[in-house]
Amino acid sequence: MTHAIPTPLAPPPDILRCAYMELVVTDLAASRNFYVDVLGLVVTEEDDDAVYLRSIEEFIHHNLVLRRGPVAAVAAFSYRVRSPQELDRAVAFYTELGCEVRRAPEGYTRGIGDSVRVIDPLGFPYEFFYDVEHVERLAWRYDLHTPGALVRLDHFNQVTPDVPRAVKFMEDLGFRVTEDIQDAEGTTYAAWLRRKPTVHDTAMTGGDGPRMHHVAFATHEKHNIIAICDKLGALRLSDRIERGPGRHGVSNAFYLYLRDPDGHRVEIYTQDYWTGDPDNPVVTWDVHDNQRRDWWGNPVVPSWYTEASPVLDLDGVPQPVVARTDTSEMAVTIGADGFSYTRPEDDDDALPSWKQGEYKLGHQL
Repeated sequence: MTHAIPTPLAPPPDILRCAYMELVVTDLAASRNFYVDVLGLVVTEEDDDAVYLRSIEEFIHHNLVLRRGPVAAVAAFSYRVRSPQELDRAVAFYTELGCEVRRAPEGYTRGIGDSVRVIDPLGFPYEFFYDVEHVERLAWRYDLHTPGALVRLDHFNQVTPDVPRAVKFMEDLGFRVTEDIQDAEGTTYAAWLRRKPTVHDTAMTGGDGPRMHHVAFATHEKHNIIAICDKLGALRLSDRIERGPGRHGVSNAFYLYLRDPDGHRVEIYTQDYWTGDPDNPVVTWDVHDNQRRDWWGNPVVPSWYTEASPVLDLDGVPQPVVARTDTSEMAVTIGADGFSYTRPEDDDDALPSWKQGEYKLGHQL
């Protein structure tokens, strides 16, 4: 870990959960169609410049804001805190770190009150808020539920060049690691961190950053994810499916990765596990275990490792991207010399011949 971020003397804000993401999109009508007509998110409010969306079980105003803009990017990773007083703590915490901090008593988006936005030391735009407008929770409105109903915002995933540095800072912010991926030399390729008692509220994935890898919404069951795939096929939108459906080793969750009209990555996710006990053990995966990313051993498409969305500063300007200097996960697992295994004791030739090509660049069909 290089240039560790100092731990502030000021206590961090008490974060409850990831609450919403503000996405900038270049074609608002196309994005609205994807998130509302295809994925079934509920419109709380909309105007000519923005659409405010929520999931079936949500009672706050929105989980996703689609805002029209010239460059597709992320404007805010937004977290709800435990009380209004936590906003003062957020200001003190980030001010001590020398970060850019802005506060809007009226909020930055509809339905959200007093809010603090910062550019954190990793270069990401974060928001903290408590005051919200309550809306109807649609959990009991079964007449409105679709076969692939999205019920909750589950997590974010962020791309950063130095994962240990990012993890240490997030721990200072009050997050706890649940799982990570490492190699025998101690390189950390990704880590999953939580505030709510699930596997994660966000993850730090190694790569050129700061960028946003994906935003994830949960369904009740894996059959809901299969229904989404069937719907995409029926609409001749199967090219929106980037990866999956499948079962992760990390998190144990059933997953599907989609790309929206601007290329923003969206994960549909279900069936991870409880992590709320204070002695919840950290699960560490070997980077060469081909079941870490997909429990069934299916290879990861290269775009999943290389492509991600830019993030904006507080004035709406894309943040510069810093290159990762540690080895990339793709290079050591599906690169030309990559090695993967199903069983740790296997040697280099143990992977069946019909699987070996899938893990080499240039062999994906």
